[in-house]
Amino acid sequence: MPLRPHMTLTETEQGMVLLDEASGRYWTLNATGAAVLRMLLDGDSVEDAVGTLRRRHPDSAERVTADVEAFVRSLRDAEVIVP
Repeated sequence: MPLRPHMTLTETEQGMVLLDEASGRYWTLNATGAAVLRMLLDGDSVEDAVGTLRRRHPDSAERVTADVEAFVRSLRDAEVIVP
C-alpha cells in the first residue's frame, strides 16, 4: 500500500512522523506502528504484518490481529495510505 502523494514520512528514534503536506496535519507513530507501516509500504499484506508481529511479540499474539486491522483502518480513514 503506497502513501498518498501528499504524505511524507520521517523516521525518528521512537518510530516515525507522517506529515500531510496538503493540510499540515501530522501523526506520530510509535515503533510498532512504524514497523507495520514500513511493512505495508514494502508490499507486505496486512496478514504478513500480523504474522511478523505475532512472532516478535508472542505474549500479545491474541491482540495483534485486531490492533493491526484497527491501525490500518485508521490510516485509510485519515487518507494516509492508498487502499
